[in-house]
Amino acid sequence: MPLAKDLLHPSPEEEKRRHKKKRLVQSPNSYFMDVKCPGCYKITTVFSHAQTVVLCVGCSTVLCQPTGGKARLTEGQYSSTAGNYRCHQIAFRKCRTSTSRS
Repeated sequence: MPLAKDLLHPSPEEEKRRHKKKRLVQSPNSYFMDVKCPGCYKITTVFSHAQTVVLCVGCSTVLCQPTGGKARLTEGQYSSTAGNYRCHQIAFRKCRTSTSRS
């Protein structure tokens, strides 16, 4: 009798809903992101689950505010995940671009 669903190849949506330790390959839910201030255009690295209010270094505007889980970006902020590449998007999502190796 075959199983109703494939345990070796779960769907990405199903893996995302699982606990970080119970996924097929363990991966954290948190990440660091670069947030660009709309006033002075300085880039600040912010933790996705920040528990304190993050202010801009240049002009002291509020970049993100803590909630119960992930930090909420203030309206008008640009974010991207921190790494070897930069991609600009107006969202609270991780970038899905691949890094090029030379």
